[in-house]
Amino acid sequence: MKEYIGVQMSTRRKPTDPAASAEPARPRKGPRSSTRVKGHSSIADAAPIDAPHGSRPDQVYARLRELIVGGLLAPGNRIVETEIASRLGVSRTPVREALQRLLQEGYVIDTLGAQQSRLTVAPLTRDDVRELLTVVGALEGIAAQHAASQRPDVRATLAKDLRDANAEFHRAGRASPIDHEALHDADERFHRRIVESGAGPRLLALYHAVKPQAERYIRMYISMLGDIRTSVAEHEIIIAAIAEGRRDDAELAVETNWRHAADRLSRVIELAGERGAW
Repeated sequence: MKEYIGVQMSTRRKPTDPAASAEPARPRKGPRSSTRVKGHSSIADAAPIDAPHGSRPDQVYARLRELIVGGLLAPGNRIVETEIASRLGVSRTPVREALQRLLQEGYVIDTLGAQQSRLTVAPLTRDDVRELLTVVGALEGIAAQHAASQRPDVRATLAKDLRDANAEFHRAGRASPIDHEALHDADERFHRRIVESGAGPRLLALYHAVKPQAERYIRMYISMLGDIRTSVAEHEIIIAAIAEGRRDDAELAVETNWRHAADRLSRVIELAGERGAW
């Protein structure tokens, strides 16, 4: 998954090494504007938030999730309902509904203040990254097993697409300087292709709900890029298992790839310190 894990966020969209990722999955890509490890004191300090007048809760939700995933609302930041409503030009009702959804999905947590509860952006922790990437790996592993069960001609087409994505991932990782955006896009395309090929509507819905939460970690810990050859090799094992119709091997290979990603990111978090948990 993702091998380029670092301690500071870059100003570009970051890559996701196949053993340390999280790829998007549709609201997968955060904003391209600059991100900082030190969080804003509140949403008022974040980048401008634009939304059409009369935005519904799902539009407010999508924009806030984009800011959180991209790091523009950093871990530990306080979320103030009135500030969000003011910046978006909407009433507090859709904001409240959007925040409730973000709370249920784990992007936001409710902490008890001096007199009342207060919402903050969820922290980035070792336990959280392991749980998230384990779930992502399990879901994608099921999709890989289903993909490996398809007709030989379908598997052959899928294998070709995966090889192309992996080759691009490898090229981006060998570039000097490393093309982080291309690396991220190629890795994301690789994993998304597996899911879209083998997942049904329910599995897709679960995957798209969890994957963006994992991407928060990838975007934060990728400024330090290591050798991606291990990740490229893990991708090749996945491709071979799918192409040859080895269902169980395909599932195991995908889960292993994500487990290695969790291990790498956990080590980085241990060295850099957890964010937003102080």
